[in-house]
Amino acid sequence: MQTLIPASSPIAAGSPEHKELLCSFFTDSHDPYRPDALNWPELDAAVIARLRALPIWGEAVRTEAETALAVLTMGAAEKDPVLSRAIALQGYEEQRHAEILKLLTAKYGIPVPAFSPAAPSDPSWAFMRIGYGECFDSFFAFGLFALARDSGFFPPSLVELFEPIMQEEGRHIIFHVNWVAYNQARLPYAGRPRYVFRRGLAMWLQALSRLKTAMRIKGEAESGQDNFTMNAHSQFGDVSPRAFVELCLRENERRLKPYDPRLLRPEFVPSIARAVLPTLPRRA
Repeated sequence: MQTLIPASSPIAAGSPEHKELLCSFFTDSHDPYRPDALNWPELDAAVIARLRALPIWGEAVRTEAETALAVLTMGAAEKDPVLSRAIALQGYEEQRHAEILKLLTAKYGIPVPAFSPAAPSDPSWAFMRIGYGECFDSFFAFGLFALARDSGFFPPSLVELFEPIMQEEGRHIIFHVNWVAYNQARLPYAGRPRYVFRRGLAMWLQALSRLKTAMRIKGEAESGQDNFTMNAHSQFGDVSPRAFVELCLRENERRLKPYDPRLLRPEFVPSIARAVLPTLPRRA
């Protein structure tokens, strides 16, 4: 992955320079690896059992496939050819994530329900919601991935395979917040309140969606006797809520730091995390 050289001069949101920086950052930092070239490790039975016990695979495969189709649809609908190419590239990366998850579940015998994603009727609205969803997901995924890596829940060979995916998620959320800011700044003042309302609604709906998903997965997991939800503390160690949120904040900063500082960073979820941090217990 190419690391962009930092620059200190500011860039006005909505300017041609903003669009050029946003799109060049995204295309220049693209990693051209191929899922069919990945070398999947042979894992022992205990590791495979831990992977199969994770109650996330069906949701993850479905979400990535739906996301890929929605982003590709937005890339085709975008009239600006420069933005269209960048969004289409993100769609390709999302499609690649879905393919990697399919390969993983097939390799290690993890059952995943069949489904058929449908293209969104409003690509711009779907793309906005997806971006805010990734802002929520990535913040906590960065911390969970670090816990799984450091605790040995995921063996180093598997961590190495998924590291590019985690870094791509950081690129995606930087692209999203700048895409939103770029489009909002280019609207006439009379049109901005409606756009701001749509942004707020998209964030709220994605937060609600994540809460519903978490509750459903938790309920499905707790229906079994030996499940990840009930035993995560013993797999990852005794991690307090405060320590976990602190880890998410550190990992979020680390993953986004390599990219040009003139680009906006997602601040909504980290700001909430920093606000609630003093209220969280220090013990697991």
